[in-house]
Amino acid sequence: MKKGITLLLLLVGALFFAAASGLFYTVSQAEQVIITQFGKPVGEPVSEPGLHLKVPFIQEVHRLDKRFLEWDGAPVAIPTKDKTYIRVETFARWRIADPKTYFVRLRDERSAQSRLEDILGSDTRNAVARHELIEIVRTDPLRQPVRDESLKTDGPGAVGVLPPIRVGRLKVEQEIATAAARKLSEFGIELLDVRLKRVNYNTDVLDRIYQRMMSERQQIAQRFRSEGEGEAAKIAGQKERDLSEIQSGAYLKAQQIRGESDAKASELYAKAFGSDPRAAEFYSFLKTLETYRLTFTKDTTLLLSTDSELFRLLKGSSVEKPALGR
Repeated sequence: MKKGITLLLLLVGALFFAAASGLFYTVSQAEQVIITQFGKPVGEPVSEPGLHLKVPFIQEVHRLDKRFLEWDGAPVAIPTKDKTYIRVETFARWRIADPKTYFVRLRDERSAQSRLEDILGSDTRNAVARHELIEIVRTDPLRQPVRDESLKTDGPGAVGVLPPIRVGRLKVEQEIATAAARKLSEFGIELLDVRLKRVNYNTDVLDRIYQRMMSERQQIAQRFRSEGEGEAAKIAGQKERDLSEIQSGAYLKAQQIRGESDAKASELYAKAFGSDPRAAEFYSFLKTLETYRLTFTKDTTLLLSTDSELFRLLKGSSVEKPALGR
């Protein structure tokens, strides 16, 4: 009899423990709870942290994250308005704004991620396809890019000059967020932010892009070479002009000095010869001998007339030797 009572008490205790354990549940600060009864949500979502009650065995607890959640999209090849294929990676941040709608439509985060992939991927493709590549790459139309003044040329698209933009990447991201937020709100999701994480060229067009970049760099290098060659020619021309000017001045100075010295020598000769006629005759004799020395060599052949001054000292007996002194 006692054993039967003990077993009964144990059975009642187990039933009471099971009922008590199913009667209470806790909610943490990072989550919110949906209570379902026979698979359907009942009551309002529970978001207050602490201990709460539910009907045991009949009602179930479904926990949903209350924090900001992340979504990272896979790289997608998208053509821009100017027919350039680029690979775009997008990321977003979102949260569950309406837990009941979210639970009814999606049930769990895995389904939400799939829905985000569909909606954000579609709106990203639409937004990128409506704009040219430069609008996706650059951020703000009011931001002026840094330019090298030495590469400044006229006209959009020229070497070293970026074409102006009207929208910019920030506006494109806002377009994606606005379009996607309306669609996601139907699933109880609040879209907090959308950003383009990475924009890269498609592998099919990378070679053409690299060739264009190299061509632009070569044009810039050729311009520098041309400017350098022009400057070098200018320096070389100035050097030649300066050298000619220096040589001309030196030659003029030398001729002036030579003329002054010749004039001084002639003056001295004139004074010396004027004071003594025999000195003049001796000077004439010496100059004639000097002329012979500079003119005649072993192989020299001259044809002179007999009355030539140059032949006067070669006449032998007809030469009148000057009297050098008494």
